[in-house]
Amino acid sequence: MVPRAARLQRRRTGPRTEQQDAASGGRTAEVLRGPDLVQWIQHMEAVKTQLLEQAQRQLLGLLDQAMSEAIQSYPPLGRPLPTIPPDSLNKTQEPSLRKRKVFIIRKSLLDELMEVQHFRTIYHMFIAGLCVFIISTLAIDFIDEGRLMLEFDLLIFSFGQLPMALMTWVPMFLCTLLVPYQALWLWARPQARGAWTLGVGLGCMLLAAHIAVLGILPVHVAAKYQLPPASSCVLVFEQVRLLMKSYSFLREAVPDILHARGGEGVRAPSFSSYLYFLFCPTLIYRETYPRTPNIRWNYVAKNFAQALGCVLYACFIMGRLCVPVFANMSREPFSTRALVLSVMHATLPGIFMLLLIFFAFLHCWLNAFAEMLRFGDRMFYRDWWNSTSFSNYYRTWNVVVHDWLYSYVYQDGLWLLGGQARGAAMLGVFLVSAVVHEYIFCFVLGFFYPVMMILFLVIGGPMNFMMHDRHTGPAWNVLMWTMLFLGQGIQVSLYCQEWYARRHCPLSQTTFWELVTPRSWSCHT
Repeated sequence: MVPRAARLQRRRTGPRTEQQDAASGGRTAEVLRGPDLVQWIQHMEAVKTQLLEQAQRQLLGLLDQAMSEAIQSYPPLGRPLPTIPPDSLNKTQEPSLRKRKVFIIRKSLLDELMEVQHFRTIYHMFIAGLCVFIISTLAIDFIDEGRLMLEFDLLIFSFGQLPMALMTWVPMFLCTLLVPYQALWLWARPQARGAWTLGVGLGCMLLAAHIAVLGILPVHVAAKYQLPPASSCVLVFEQVRLLMKSYSFLREAVPDILHARGGEGVRAPSFSSYLYFLFCPTLIYRETYPRTPNIRWNYVAKNFAQALGCVLYACFIMGRLCVPVFANMSREPFSTRALVLSVMHATLPGIFMLLLIFFAFLHCWLNAFAEMLRFGDRMFYRDWWNSTSFSNYYRTWNVVVHDWLYSYVYQDGLWLLGGQARGAAMLGVFLVSAVVHEYIFCFVLGFFYPVMMILFLVIGGPMNFMMHDRHTGPAWNVLMWTMLFLGQGIQVSLYCQEWYARRHCPLSQTTFWELVTPRSWSCHT
Protein backbone atom coordinates (compact mmCIF):
# COMPACT_ATOMS: atom_id res chain seq x y z
CA MET A 1 0.00 0.00 0.00
CA VAL A 2 1.04 3.61 -0.65
CA PRO A 3 2.01 5.49 2.53
CA ARG A 4 -0.32 8.33 3.67
CA ALA A 5 2.45 10.98 3.37
CA ALA A 6 3.06 9.98 -0.24
CA ARG A 7 -0.66 10.25 -1.06
CA LEU A 8 -0.79 13.77 0.44
CA GLN A 9 2.29 14.80 -1.52
CA ARG A 10 0.75 13.42 -4.71
CA ARG A 11 -2.46 15.41 -4.13
CA ARG A 12 -0.44 18.63 -3.73
CA THR A 13 1.77 18.17 -6.77
CA GLY A 14 -0.69 16.33 -8.98
CA PRO A 15 -0.14 13.13 -10.87
CA ARG A 16 3.23 12.61 -12.58
CA THR A 17 3.14 12.29 -16.32
CA GLU A 18 5.00 9.64 -18.30
CA GLN A 19 7.27 12.35 -19.71
CA GLN A 20 8.28 13.40 -16.20
CA ASP A 21 8.97 9.79 -15.15
CA ALA A 22 11.08 9.21 -18.25
CA ALA A 23 13.02 12.41 -17.68
CA SER A 24 13.64 11.48 -14.06
CA GLY A 25 14.76 7.98 -15.03
CA GLY A 26 17.06 9.42 -17.68
CA ARG A 27 18.70 11.74 -15.15
CA THR A 28 19.20 8.79 -12.76
CA ALA A 29 20.74 6.66 -15.51
CA GLU A 30 23.07 9.51 -16.46
CA VAL A 31 24.23 9.69 -12.86
CA LEU A 32 24.78 5.91 -12.67
CA ARG A 33 26.64 5.85 -16.00
CA GLY A 34 29.60 7.58 -14.38
CA PRO A 35 32.87 6.04 -13.14
CA ASP A 36 31.08 4.43 -10.19
CA LEU A 37 28.98 2.28 -12.51
CA VAL A 38 32.08 1.09 -14.41
CA GLN A 39 33.84 0.16 -11.19
CA TRP A 40 30.73 -1.62 -9.93
CA ILE A 41 30.49 -3.67 -13.14
CA GLN A 42 34.17 -4.61 -12.93
CA HIS A 43 33.74 -5.62 -9.31
CA MET A 44 30.75 -7.81 -10.14
CA GLU A 45 32.66 -9.43 -13.01
CA ALA A 46 35.54 -10.25 -10.65
CA VAL A 47 33.14 -11.71 -8.08
CA LYS A 48 31.46 -13.77 -10.79
CA THR A 49 34.83 -15.13 -11.97
CA GLN A 50 35.88 -16.07 -8.44
CA LEU A 51 32.56 -17.79 -7.75
CA LEU A 52 32.77 -19.74 -11.00
CA GLU A 53 36.36 -20.85 -10.28
CA GLN A 54 35.45 -21.93 -6.76
CA ALA A 55 32.38 -23.83 -7.98
CA GLN A 56 34.43 -25.48 -10.72
CA ARG A 57 37.10 -26.67 -8.26
CA GLN A 58 34.47 -28.07 -5.89
CA LEU A 59 32.61 -29.76 -8.73
CA LEU A 60 35.81 -31.32 -10.08
CA GLY A 61 36.65 -32.61 -6.62
CA LEU A 62 33.21 -34.19 -6.27
CA LEU A 63 33.43 -35.73 -9.73
CA ASP A 64 36.93 -37.12 -9.03
CA GLN A 65 35.68 -38.71 -5.84
CA ALA A 66 32.61 -40.15 -7.55
CA MET A 67 34.66 -41.60 -10.42
CA SER A 68 37.17 -43.09 -8.01
CA GLU A 69 34.43 -44.76 -5.98
CA ALA A 70 32.73 -46.04 -9.13
CA ILE A 71 35.93 -47.57 -10.50
CA GLN A 72 36.84 -49.11 -7.17
CA SER A 73 33.41 -50.75 -6.92
CA TYR A 74 33.48 -52.17 -10.46
CA PRO A 75 33.56 -56.00 -10.41
CA PRO A 76 37.02 -57.22 -11.53
CA LEU A 77 37.02 -59.42 -14.63
CA GLY A 78 33.22 -59.49 -14.74
CA ARG A 79 32.85 -61.19 -11.36
CA PRO A 80 30.55 -59.91 -8.61
CA LEU A 81 32.11 -58.04 -5.76
CA PRO A 82 32.94 -60.15 -2.72
CA THR A 83 30.74 -59.64 0.29
CA ILE A 84 33.44 -60.42 2.87
CA PRO A 85 35.11 -57.49 4.62
CA PRO A 86 38.62 -56.46 3.51
CA ASP A 87 40.27 -57.54 6.77
CA SER A 88 39.16 -61.15 6.24
CA LEU A 89 40.69 -61.52 2.78
CA ASN A 90 42.81 -64.61 2.28
CA LYS A 91 46.44 -63.70 1.82
CA THR A 92 46.74 -66.07 -1.14
CA GLN A 93 44.16 -64.10 -3.13
CA GLU A 94 44.60 -60.91 -5.10
CA PRO A 95 43.20 -57.96 -3.09
CA SER A 96 40.28 -57.16 -5.40
CA LEU A 97 39.20 -54.25 -3.20
CA ARG A 98 42.57 -52.54 -3.59
CA LYS A 99 42.14 -48.87 -4.41
CA ARG A 100 43.38 -47.99 -7.87
CA LYS A 101 44.72 -44.70 -9.11
CA VAL A 102 42.17 -42.91 -11.31
CA PHE A 103 43.53 -40.87 -14.22
CA ILE A 104 41.41 -38.03 -15.62
CA ILE A 105 42.17 -34.95 -17.69
CA ARG A 106 43.07 -32.04 -15.38
CA LYS A 107 45.59 -29.21 -15.28
CA SER A 108 48.36 -28.71 -12.75
CA LEU A 109 47.42 -26.54 -9.82
CA LEU A 110 50.02 -23.86 -10.56
CA ASP A 111 48.72 -23.51 -14.12
CA GLU A 112 45.31 -22.74 -12.67
CA LEU A 113 46.76 -20.34 -10.11
CA MET A 114 48.82 -18.54 -12.77
CA GLU A 115 45.56 -17.35 -14.28
CA VAL A 116 45.09 -15.15 -11.18
CA GLN A 117 46.97 -11.85 -11.41
CA HIS A 118 47.89 -11.82 -7.71
CA PHE A 119 49.66 -15.18 -7.97
CA ARG A 120 51.46 -14.17 -11.15
CA THR A 121 52.88 -11.24 -9.20
CA ILE A 122 54.53 -13.67 -6.76
CA TYR A 123 56.02 -15.49 -9.77
CA HIS A 124 57.31 -12.16 -11.09
CA MET A 125 58.95 -11.51 -7.70
CA PHE A 126 60.99 -14.72 -8.04
CA ILE A 127 62.08 -13.64 -11.54
CA ALA A 128 63.09 -10.27 -10.09
CA GLY A 129 65.16 -12.11 -7.47
CA LEU A 130 67.03 -13.96 -10.24
CA CYS A 131 67.69 -10.63 -11.95
CA VAL A 132 69.08 -9.24 -8.67
CA PHE A 133 71.46 -12.22 -8.38
CA ILE A 134 72.68 -11.63 -11.95
CA ILE A 135 73.14 -7.90 -11.34
CA SER A 136 75.02 -8.51 -8.08
CA THR A 137 77.32 -11.03 -9.81
CA LEU A 138 78.07 -8.57 -12.60
CA ALA A 139 78.66 -5.74 -10.12
CA ILE A 140 81.04 -7.77 -7.93
CA ASP A 141 82.97 -9.03 -10.96
CA PHE A 142 83.27 -5.47 -12.27
CA ILE A 143 84.50 -4.14 -8.92
CA ASP A 144 86.97 -6.99 -8.31
CA GLU A 145 88.15 -7.76 -11.84
CA GLY A 146 87.29 -4.61 -13.76
CA ARG A 147 85.19 -6.54 -16.29
CA LEU A 148 81.60 -7.57 -16.83
CA MET A 149 81.31 -11.33 -17.19
CA LEU A 150 79.01 -13.95 -15.73
CA GLU A 151 81.00 -16.93 -14.48
CA PHE A 152 79.32 -20.31 -14.54
CA ASP A 153 82.10 -22.30 -12.88
CA LEU A 154 79.73 -24.01 -10.45
CA LEU A 155 77.28 -24.89 -13.23
CA ILE A 156 80.05 -26.25 -15.47
CA PHE A 157 81.52 -28.29 -12.61
CA SER A 158 78.13 -29.72 -11.58
CA PHE A 159 77.28 -30.92 -15.09
CA GLY A 160 80.77 -32.16 -15.91
CA GLN A 161 80.97 -35.50 -17.76
CA LEU A 162 77.28 -35.30 -18.64
CA PRO A 163 77.89 -37.18 -21.95
CA MET A 164 79.22 -40.13 -19.92
CA ALA A 165 76.03 -40.14 -17.82
CA LEU A 166 73.87 -40.03 -20.96
CA MET A 167 75.84 -42.88 -22.56
CA THR A 168 75.28 -44.95 -19.41
CA TRP A 169 71.57 -44.21 -19.57
CA VAL A 170 71.19 -45.84 -22.99
CA PRO A 171 71.83 -49.48 -21.89
CA MET A 172 69.81 -48.85 -18.73
CA PHE A 173 66.81 -47.77 -20.79
CA LEU A 174 67.17 -50.55 -23.37
CA CYS A 175 67.35 -53.14 -20.61
CA THR A 176 64.18 -51.73 -19.03
CA LEU A 177 62.44 -51.55 -22.40
CA LEU A 178 63.11 -55.15 -23.43
CA VAL A 179 63.55 -57.36 -20.36
CA PRO A 180 60.35 -56.81 -18.28
CA TYR A 181 58.14 -56.96 -21.37
CA GLN A 182 59.88 -60.12 -22.62
CA ALA A 183 59.51 -61.76 -19.20
CA LEU A 184 55.81 -60.90 -19.15
CA TRP A 185 55.39 -62.27 -22.66
CA LEU A 186 56.93 -65.59 -21.55
CA TRP A 187 54.48 -65.80 -18.67
CA ALA A 188 51.49 -64.96 -20.86
CA ARG A 189 52.15 -67.57 -23.57
CA PRO A 190 49.46 -70.30 -23.61
CA GLN A 191 51.69 -73.37 -23.13
CA ALA A 192 51.54 -76.65 -21.32
CA ARG A 193 52.31 -76.58 -17.62
CA GLY A 194 55.88 -77.86 -17.94
CA ALA A 195 56.81 -75.47 -20.74
CA TRP A 196 55.09 -72.60 -18.94
CA THR A 197 57.07 -73.34 -15.74
CA LEU A 198 60.27 -73.25 -17.79
CA GLY A 199 59.20 -69.91 -19.26
CA VAL A 200 58.51 -68.54 -15.79
CA GLY A 201 61.99 -69.56 -14.65
CA LEU A 202 63.59 -67.97 -17.72
CA GLY A 203 61.58 -64.80 -17.16
CA CYS A 204 62.73 -64.61 -13.53
CA MET A 205 66.35 -65.00 -14.65
CA LEU A 206 65.90 -62.15 -17.12
CA LEU A 207 64.42 -59.95 -14.40
CA ALA A 208 67.33 -60.76 -12.06
CA ALA A 209 69.77 -59.71 -14.80
CA HIS A 210 67.71 -56.55 -15.37
CA ILE A 211 67.88 -55.62 -11.68
CA ALA A 212 71.63 -56.32 -11.64
CA VAL A 213 72.24 -54.05 -14.64
CA LEU A 214 70.18 -51.18 -13.21
CA GLY A 215 71.69 -51.63 -9.75
CA ILE A 216 75.37 -52.04 -10.62
CA LEU A 217 76.04 -50.18 -13.88
CA PRO A 218 75.27 -46.59 -12.76
CA VAL A 219 77.07 -47.08 -9.43
CA HIS A 220 80.14 -48.45 -11.22
CA VAL A 221 80.23 -45.56 -13.72
CA ALA A 222 79.72 -42.89 -11.04
CA ALA A 223 82.48 -44.33 -8.83
CA LYS A 224 84.98 -45.02 -11.62
CA TYR A 225 84.68 -41.69 -13.41
CA GLN A 226 83.95 -39.58 -10.28
CA LEU A 227 80.88 -37.98 -11.78
CA PRO A 228 80.03 -34.54 -10.34
CA PRO A 229 76.71 -33.95 -8.54
CA ALA A 230 74.40 -32.96 -11.41
CA SER A 231 75.57 -35.73 -13.73
CA SER A 232 75.27 -38.24 -10.89
CA CYS A 233 71.79 -36.89 -10.22
CA VAL A 234 70.74 -37.71 -13.78
CA LEU A 235 71.94 -41.31 -13.41
CA VAL A 236 70.45 -42.02 -9.98
CA PHE A 237 67.08 -40.45 -10.80
CA GLU A 238 66.83 -42.53 -13.97
CA GLN A 239 67.94 -45.64 -12.08
CA VAL A 240 65.22 -45.23 -9.46
CA ARG A 241 62.60 -44.18 -12.01
CA LEU A 242 63.20 -47.17 -14.29
CA LEU A 243 63.13 -49.61 -11.37
CA MET A 244 59.86 -48.15 -10.08
CA LYS A 245 58.28 -48.22 -13.54
CA SER A 246 59.40 -51.82 -14.13
CA TYR A 247 57.87 -52.91 -10.84
CA SER A 248 54.61 -51.09 -11.54
CA PHE A 249 54.33 -52.65 -15.01
CA LEU A 250 54.81 -56.17 -13.66
CA ARG A 251 52.68 -55.57 -10.57
CA GLU A 252 49.71 -54.37 -12.62
CA ALA A 253 49.97 -56.89 -15.49
CA VAL A 254 51.07 -60.16 -13.85
CA PRO A 255 48.02 -60.74 -11.56
CA ASP A 256 45.60 -60.46 -14.50
CA ILE A 257 47.68 -62.82 -16.59
CA LEU A 258 48.02 -65.41 -13.83
CA HIS A 259 44.31 -65.22 -13.04
CA ALA A 260 43.33 -65.63 -16.70
CA ARG A 261 45.56 -68.65 -17.38
CA GLY A 262 42.79 -71.02 -16.36
CA GLY A 263 40.58 -69.72 -19.15
CA GLU A 264 40.95 -68.23 -22.59
CA GLY A 265 42.00 -64.85 -23.80
CA VAL A 266 45.38 -64.55 -22.03
CA ARG A 267 46.92 -61.44 -23.55
CA ALA A 268 50.00 -59.45 -22.59
CA PRO A 269 49.78 -55.64 -22.73
CA SER A 270 50.77 -54.09 -26.02
CA PHE A 271 54.40 -53.06 -26.48
CA SER A 272 53.35 -49.55 -27.54
CA SER A 273 51.49 -49.01 -24.26
CA TYR A 274 54.57 -50.11 -22.29
CA LEU A 275 56.84 -47.83 -24.35
CA TYR A 276 54.49 -44.91 -23.76
CA PHE A 277 54.46 -45.68 -20.03
CA LEU A 278 58.26 -45.51 -19.83
CA PHE A 279 58.19 -41.86 -20.94
CA CYS A 280 54.91 -40.51 -19.58
CA PRO A 281 55.08 -38.66 -16.21
CA THR A 282 53.54 -41.29 -13.94
CA LEU A 283 54.81 -44.33 -12.03
CA ILE A 284 51.49 -46.25 -12.17
CA TYR A 285 51.04 -48.44 -15.26
CA ARG A 286 47.78 -48.48 -17.20
CA GLU A 287 47.01 -49.86 -20.65
CA THR A 288 45.61 -46.47 -21.66
CA TYR A 289 45.61 -42.97 -20.21
CA PRO A 290 43.39 -39.94 -20.90
CA ARG A 291 44.96 -37.87 -23.67
CA THR A 292 44.68 -34.23 -24.66
CA PRO A 293 43.67 -33.45 -28.27
CA ASN A 294 46.80 -31.56 -29.36
CA ILE A 295 50.32 -30.43 -28.35
CA ARG A 296 51.05 -26.83 -27.41
CA TRP A 297 54.70 -26.51 -28.37
CA ASN A 298 54.94 -22.98 -26.98
CA TYR A 299 53.87 -24.41 -23.60
CA VAL A 300 56.58 -27.08 -23.88
CA ALA A 301 59.27 -24.51 -24.70
CA LYS A 302 58.11 -22.26 -21.86
CA ASN A 303 58.37 -25.06 -19.29
CA PHE A 304 61.82 -26.17 -20.45
CA ALA A 305 62.99 -22.54 -20.34
CA GLN A 306 61.62 -22.16 -16.80
CA ALA A 307 63.38 -25.38 -15.73
CA LEU A 308 66.68 -24.05 -17.11
CA GLY A 309 66.10 -20.76 -15.31
CA CYS A 310 65.58 -22.67 -12.04
CA VAL A 311 68.93 -24.45 -12.54
CA LEU A 312 70.68 -21.11 -13.05
CA TYR A 313 68.83 -19.69 -10.03
CA ALA A 314 70.03 -22.61 -7.87
CA CYS A 315 73.62 -22.11 -9.01
CA PHE A 316 73.50 -18.41 -8.12
CA ILE A 317 72.06 -19.23 -4.69
CA MET A 318 74.74 -21.83 -3.98
CA GLY A 319 77.50 -19.56 -5.27
CA ARG A 320 76.42 -16.44 -3.38
CA LEU A 321 74.85 -17.78 -0.18
CA CYS A 322 76.48 -21.17 0.51
CA VAL A 323 80.00 -21.39 -0.95
CA PRO A 324 81.37 -18.26 0.79
CA VAL A 325 80.03 -19.48 4.16
CA PHE A 326 80.94 -23.18 4.11
CA ALA A 327 84.08 -23.30 1.94
CA ASN A 328 86.42 -22.47 4.83
CA MET A 329 84.25 -23.51 7.76
CA SER A 330 86.12 -26.81 8.22
CA ARG A 331 89.36 -24.86 8.74
CA GLU A 332 87.97 -23.22 11.87
CA PRO A 333 87.67 -24.88 15.32
CA PHE A 334 84.33 -26.56 15.94
CA SER A 335 81.88 -24.80 18.22
CA THR A 336 78.19 -25.16 18.94
CA ARG A 337 77.70 -21.47 18.21
CA ALA A 338 79.22 -21.80 14.74
CA LEU A 339 77.09 -24.88 13.99
CA VAL A 340 73.84 -23.18 15.07
CA LEU A 341 74.69 -20.03 13.12
CA SER A 342 75.48 -22.07 10.01
CA VAL A 343 72.13 -23.87 10.25
CA MET A 344 70.26 -20.59 10.67
CA HIS A 345 72.16 -19.06 7.76
CA ALA A 346 71.33 -22.06 5.56
CA THR A 347 67.57 -21.90 6.14
CA LEU A 348 67.00 -19.23 3.46
CA PRO A 349 69.02 -20.88 0.67
CA GLY A 350 67.63 -24.24 1.78
CA ILE A 351 64.00 -23.24 1.41
CA PHE A 352 64.82 -21.53 -1.91
CA MET A 353 66.36 -24.79 -3.14
CA LEU A 354 63.26 -26.70 -2.04
CA LEU A 355 60.96 -24.35 -3.95
CA LEU A 356 63.19 -24.39 -7.03
CA ILE A 357 63.36 -28.20 -7.09
CA PHE A 358 59.59 -28.36 -6.75
CA PHE A 359 58.91 -25.84 -9.50
CA ALA A 360 61.61 -27.04 -11.90
CA PHE A 361 60.90 -30.77 -11.71
CA LEU A 362 57.39 -31.38 -10.41
CA HIS A 363 55.84 -28.56 -12.43
CA CYS A 364 57.98 -27.54 -15.40
CA TRP A 365 59.75 -30.79 -16.34
CA LEU A 366 56.79 -33.12 -15.84
CA ASN A 367 54.33 -30.74 -17.53
CA ALA A 368 56.65 -30.39 -20.53
CA PHE A 369 56.78 -34.17 -21.04
CA ALA A 370 53.06 -34.49 -20.34
CA GLU A 371 52.33 -31.92 -23.04
CA MET A 372 54.62 -33.58 -25.60
CA LEU A 373 53.00 -36.97 -24.92
CA ARG A 374 49.48 -35.47 -24.62
CA PHE A 375 49.24 -37.00 -21.14
CA GLY A 376 45.99 -35.66 -19.70
CA ASP A 377 46.34 -36.04 -15.92
CA ARG A 378 48.67 -33.24 -14.77
CA MET A 379 48.05 -33.56 -11.02
CA PHE A 380 51.71 -34.10 -10.11
CA TYR A 381 51.27 -32.28 -6.80
CA ARG A 382 48.54 -30.71 -4.71
CA ASP A 383 48.43 -27.60 -2.54
CA TRP A 384 51.15 -28.80 -0.15
CA TRP A 385 51.93 -25.21 0.87
CA ASN A 386 48.55 -25.05 2.64
CA SER A 387 49.24 -28.16 4.71
CA THR A 388 48.61 -27.98 8.43
CA SER A 389 50.01 -31.46 9.11
CA PHE A 390 53.02 -33.41 7.96
CA SER A 391 50.82 -36.32 6.93
CA ASN A 392 49.04 -34.06 4.45
CA TYR A 393 52.35 -32.57 3.31
CA TYR A 394 53.75 -36.02 2.53
CA ARG A 395 50.63 -36.86 0.49
CA THR A 396 50.54 -33.63 -1.52
CA TRP A 397 54.19 -32.66 -2.06
CA ASN A 398 54.97 -35.29 -4.72
CA VAL A 399 51.80 -37.05 -5.86
CA VAL A 400 53.69 -39.08 -8.50
CA VAL A 401 55.88 -40.86 -5.95
CA HIS A 402 53.15 -40.91 -3.28
CA ASP A 403 50.82 -42.84 -5.60
CA TRP A 404 53.52 -45.48 -6.12
CA LEU A 405 54.29 -45.79 -2.41
CA TYR A 406 50.61 -45.90 -1.50
CA SER A 407 49.74 -48.51 -4.13
CA TYR A 408 52.70 -50.88 -3.86
CA VAL A 409 54.12 -50.39 -0.38
CA TYR A 410 51.24 -49.30 1.86
CA GLN A 411 48.30 -51.14 0.27
CA ASP A 412 50.22 -54.31 -0.59
CA GLY A 413 51.88 -54.30 2.81
CA LEU A 414 48.51 -53.86 4.47
CA TRP A 415 47.13 -56.75 2.43
CA LEU A 416 50.05 -59.00 3.39
CA LEU A 417 49.49 -58.14 7.04
CA GLY A 418 45.82 -59.05 6.81
CA GLY A 419 44.47 -55.51 6.82
CA GLN A 420 45.18 -55.07 10.54
CA ALA A 421 48.52 -53.31 11.08
CA ARG A 422 48.07 -49.93 9.41
CA GLY A 423 50.81 -48.44 11.56
CA ALA A 424 53.27 -51.10 10.41
CA ALA A 425 52.35 -50.50 6.76
CA MET A 426 52.84 -46.75 7.23
CA LEU A 427 56.18 -47.36 8.93
CA GLY A 428 57.19 -49.47 5.93
CA VAL A 429 56.43 -46.52 3.64
CA PHE A 430 58.62 -44.23 5.77
CA LEU A 431 61.43 -46.79 5.84
CA VAL A 432 61.43 -47.31 2.07
CA SER A 433 61.26 -43.57 1.42
CA ALA A 434 64.06 -42.80 3.91
CA VAL A 435 66.37 -45.47 2.48
CA VAL A 436 65.81 -44.37 -1.12
CA HIS A 437 66.29 -40.67 -0.27
CA GLU A 438 69.50 -41.43 1.62
CA TYR A 439 70.74 -43.60 -1.27
CA ILE A 440 70.11 -40.74 -3.71
CA PHE A 441 72.02 -38.25 -1.55
CA CYS A 442 74.87 -40.74 -1.09
CA PHE A 443 75.02 -41.36 -4.86
CA VAL A 444 74.93 -37.67 -5.82
CA LEU A 445 77.39 -36.34 -3.20
CA GLY A 446 79.73 -39.33 -3.19
CA PHE A 447 79.74 -39.96 0.57
CA PHE A 448 77.55 -41.49 3.26
CA TYR A 449 76.17 -39.03 5.80
CA PRO A 450 72.71 -40.17 7.00
CA VAL A 451 71.22 -36.73 7.60
CA MET A 452 68.22 -37.39 5.38
CA MET A 453 67.53 -40.79 6.93
CA ILE A 454 67.63 -39.36 10.46
CA LEU A 455 65.32 -36.49 9.48
CA PHE A 456 62.89 -38.93 7.87
CA LEU A 457 62.78 -41.59 10.57
CA VAL A 458 63.64 -39.74 13.79
CA ILE A 459 61.81 -36.46 13.07
CA GLY A 460 59.53 -37.02 10.09
CA GLY A 461 57.99 -40.25 11.36
CA PRO A 462 56.90 -38.96 14.79
CA MET A 463 55.79 -35.64 13.29
CA ASN A 464 53.56 -37.55 10.87
CA PHE A 465 51.65 -39.04 13.82
CA MET A 466 51.72 -35.94 16.05
CA MET A 467 50.80 -33.37 13.35
CA HIS A 468 47.88 -35.30 11.85
CA ASP A 469 44.94 -34.15 9.73
CA ARG A 470 42.78 -33.23 12.71
CA HIS A 471 45.02 -30.23 13.32
CA THR A 472 43.80 -27.28 11.25
CA GLY A 473 44.18 -23.54 11.40
CA PRO A 474 46.85 -20.97 10.50
CA ALA A 475 49.04 -21.74 13.52
CA TRP A 476 49.64 -25.32 12.34
CA ASN A 477 50.52 -24.13 8.85
CA VAL A 478 53.04 -21.70 10.37
CA LEU A 479 54.48 -24.53 12.47
CA MET A 480 54.82 -26.76 9.42
CA TRP A 481 56.65 -24.05 7.45
CA THR A 482 58.91 -23.40 10.44
CA MET A 483 59.84 -27.08 10.53
CA LEU A 484 60.48 -27.04 6.78
CA PHE A 485 62.78 -24.02 7.11
CA LEU A 486 64.76 -25.65 9.91
CA GLY A 487 64.91 -29.03 8.15
CA GLN A 488 66.23 -27.50 4.95
CA GLY A 489 68.76 -25.45 6.92
CA ILE A 490 70.05 -28.59 8.68
CA GLN A 491 70.41 -30.46 5.40
CA VAL A 492 72.19 -27.67 3.52
CA SER A 493 74.48 -26.86 6.44
CA LEU A 494 75.57 -30.42 7.31
CA TYR A 495 75.94 -31.63 3.73
CA CYS A 496 77.95 -28.54 2.70
CA GLN A 497 80.24 -28.89 5.72
CA GLU A 498 80.85 -32.56 4.94
CA TRP A 499 81.47 -31.83 1.25
CA TYR A 500 84.24 -29.30 1.93
CA ALA A 501 85.67 -31.31 4.84
CA ARG A 502 86.29 -34.24 2.50
CA ARG A 503 88.10 -31.91 0.09
CA HIS A 504 90.26 -30.32 2.79
CA CYS A 505 91.00 -33.54 4.70
CA PRO A 506 91.41 -36.46 2.27
CA LEU A 507 91.45 -40.02 3.56
CA SER A 508 94.76 -41.39 4.78
CA GLN A 509 93.51 -44.94 4.15
CA THR A 510 90.27 -46.14 2.64
CA THR A 511 88.89 -48.35 5.40
CA PHE A 512 85.18 -48.99 5.75
CA TRP A 513 85.00 -47.13 9.06
CA GLU A 514 86.64 -44.02 7.61
CA LEU A 515 84.34 -44.14 4.59
CA VAL A 516 81.19 -44.02 6.75
CA THR A 517 82.53 -41.67 9.46
CA PRO A 518 81.63 -37.98 8.87
CA ARG A 519 84.83 -36.07 8.09
CA SER A 520 83.42 -32.73 9.25
CA TRP A 521 83.55 -33.95 12.86
CA SER A 522 87.34 -34.16 12.88
CA CYS A 523 88.62 -32.01 10.00
CA HIS A 524 89.93 -28.69 11.35
CA THR A 525 92.98 -27.79 9.25
